[in-house]
Amino acid sequence: MAVCLIAVGCQSTYYAVWEKMGKEKRHLLKDNVEAVREEQAEASEQFATVVERIKDMYGFDGGELEDVYGKLSEDYRTCEERADALRDRIDKVERIAADLFKEWESEIASIDNVKLKSKSRASLQDTRNRFSRLQRSMARAEASMDPVLNNLRDYVLYLKHNLNAQAVSSLRKEVADIETDVSSLIADMNRSIKEADSFVKTM
Repeated sequence: MAVCLIAVGCQSTYYAVWEKMGKEKRHLLKDNVEAVREEQAEASEQFATVVERIKDMYGFDGGELEDVYGKLSEDYRTCEERADALRDRIDKVERIAADLFKEWESEIASIDNVKLKSKSRASLQDTRNRFSRLQRSMARAEASMDPVLNNLRDYVLYLKHNLNAQAVSSLRKEVADIETDVSSLIADMNRSIKEADSFVKTM
């Protein structure tokens, strides 16, 4: 309970600071949806980079193979960081949206004009519906990252223990599977990016 109260207090302070700077919750939601879109684009590029790095390992041997593996390992860690940043940003978007909708609902109750109250309620419902579509697309893209990261982790760890041309060659099937999964992930990311664009344009 104490932790929840602290969290609520921090969130209230966060909103209060931004309101003093002229930004309401709807502005913060729009800004953070745009940030999710950018995080997804950057994550997509990073996952694609890892696939290309894996492909680069074929045809190398000895010290060159060690160098390429070192870069692959770094790229994989960057993928993890991008994925964590994206998860955090999505969590933030969902939290702000929930707070915005709660505030909106409360403020509608204080409107006396029946016509205006009805219009505001319809606008709220429309925004909720559009956000639900965005939320589903973000969740799908987020869920798609986990199996890809797991497969990449297994691949990188296996190579760490068996770094030679023969071991690299034996993993061609796994590489094909990873490439397919990454292509699917990027497609999910692109769909989510389009949903984010649509949501932002109508905010």
